[in-house]
Amino acid sequence: MTLALKPRHGGFLRAFGCGVFIRDFLLGKGPLGAPTIDLARGAPQADIFFHYKIALIRATAEDKAIRTEEKLARREKRSINPENIQKLAERYIAHSPYKAHGCRYHSFVTYFSMLQKLGWVEPTGEEEKSEFQERYSAGQPRRYFRLTAAGQAASDTAWSNPHAFLYHP
Repeated sequence: MTLALKPRHGGFLRAFGCGVFIRDFLLGKGPLGAPTIDLARGAPQADIFFHYKIALIRATAEDKAIRTEEKLARREKRSINPENIQKLAERYIAHSPYKAHGCRYHSFVTYFSMLQKLGWVEPTGEEEKSEFQERYSAGQPRRYFRLTAAGQAASDTAWSNPHAFLYHP
């Protein structure tokens, strides 16, 4: 029995999962070109979300550039040129809309609250004034979060699908 390369519904999977990215980001690994952070201080949700989106854009652009260069090299009967891949990736990154990749911020906040319910992330207690608060004082501040010991001990399988782990441990 042969399996179809493309799923019937939903398209292809992402290059990396949101949960694994959050874990690696809060571990200070700087995954996929994201900056490293101070583990004790943590990072605000908005910053984690921004770097996740940028990493998705970068990974998608690199994948598309590789496929395009392979196709062109095959058509022109030449070897693959890494410089062409880099140029194509930079062009795809520059022309890629921010909102076209990954989830929206509200979905990310909902996902992040699930990680809090699991006890894998916790607020550090540090807060800073947000831009929104400058115009509306009742707005929420930027809260910093860090990984807990339970989050560090959780398996890769659990981090790749925390929703299933939360409701079907």
